[in-house]
Amino acid sequence: MTQFDLLIQNCHVLLPDFTVLPNAAIGIKDSRIALIEAEPSDTGTYEAREILDGDGKLAMPGFVDCHTHAAQQLLRGSVVDELPMVWTRILVPFESNLTPEDVYKGALLFCLENLKAGTTTFADAGGPFMDMVARATVETGIRGVITRSTMDTGSDIPDGMKESTADAIRGTEQLYKDWDNSGEGRVRIWFSLRQAMTSTPALMEAVAGRSKELGTGVHIHLAEHLAEVAHCLTNYKMRPTQWFDHFGLLGPNLIAAHSVRLSDQEVLLMAERGANPVHCPQSNLGNHGFSKTPLFMALGVNVALGTDGAATTRLNLFEPMRVLKYAMQARHGVEINDPLTLPALDVLKMATQGGAKAVMMEKEIGRLEVGYKADIILLDINKPHLSPTAHLPKTIVTAAGPDDVVDVIVNGRLLVHDGEFLLMDEDQIRRDAGQAMLSVGRRANLSLESPYLD
Repeated sequence: MTQFDLLIQNCHVLLPDFTVLPNAAIGIKDSRIALIEAEPSDTGTYEAREILDGDGKLAMPGFVDCHTHAAQQLLRGSVVDELPMVWTRILVPFESNLTPEDVYKGALLFCLENLKAGTTTFADAGGPFMDMVARATVETGIRGVITRSTMDTGSDIPDGMKESTADAIRGTEQLYKDWDNSGEGRVRIWFSLRQAMTSTPALMEAVAGRSKELGTGVHIHLAEHLAEVAHCLTNYKMRPTQWFDHFGLLGPNLIAAHSVRLSDQEVLLMAERGANPVHCPQSNLGNHGFSKTPLFMALGVNVALGTDGAATTRLNLFEPMRVLKYAMQARHGVEINDPLTLPALDVLKMATQGGAKAVMMEKEIGRLEVGYKADIILLDINKPHLSPTAHLPKTIVTAAGPDDVVDVIVNGRLLVHDGEFLLMDEDQIRRDAGQAMLSVGRRANLSLESPYLD
């Protein structure tokens, strides 16, 4: 008789080819998936320390949000409908006035929101006091790829947010030493360059070299807005992608967030180098424009999805999947009458397998398969907007949402059950974050309204 740590019975399972195995069992042992098979009529075949009823639920891989900002969790509601330049008027004063305690309280809320929405792995582009984000990641049970935002130049950046090149590298090395592979291996530390305009050539060269030496990744903002393109053309006679490639930064270990203001030649260059563009459709459409996702897909590029943080949106990948699909249809498909400009299953792959590859964990997460880490979410599919349906995986893309997530497992551990977080007091996390929001708002002289707390 097989013994498991956790057994999910009588569930539907989304397989790696995006077909559904009905009435199946998933066995978990030592943080990994040990069994996926059609459930026999004799349920006594299995034993487990904990059994989860999967009746009426779809088990699928947890989502991988490949571009977000935990340190900006306390900015929710502050930048919506604001006039330019939000970066200099709001984001810089906000981040420069954060304390470690602010970041920690915001990061706990960030992790909680992600988990309850079915995101089991996130890639953070960096901010201040990222050791506090790592701490919150360890304590909440989520999986995180965390960077330390580095800036050593920039006329709009306060001196307190800039470092020397050497200090920027040392800071990331210390974060790597203190936190990489912590939390039962759930925390990974990468290098980061905030953007081309805030990075000297010396910093870009150092990040490229040191990340290769440590075998880790690099997270950047790339071609996010036209000012970045103009800066690179004016100062370096190259477009942003060419400038990053000049230092050897383009490769399979690179997350290139946004990747919107690209020429076709830059898309081809990213394809040749194997870099990973990460589209954040809500953020991009609000400020930056339409991505060239169909061209990336036609070239076989691995594309992933991100939320860009809580400042302007809800943390989940259900909405970005839908927004990107229909935005690409409107921009590239309607005029040529092509309903398959961006198929639903391709978008679902971006949010799972594509994200796993972008964070260099494609052999560990992103699919439900024996031997892979047990990062699993269960959706209640017995709802009017999800059933009946002729094609459940496509319906997940077009109709499902974070409120359909009922159970969340990360690294084999049940963290959310029946929609409730099991490790901490949710209300206390929210109240503490609200008080931190008020405190940083006062210090930054931002006109933040009192956060609603019941």
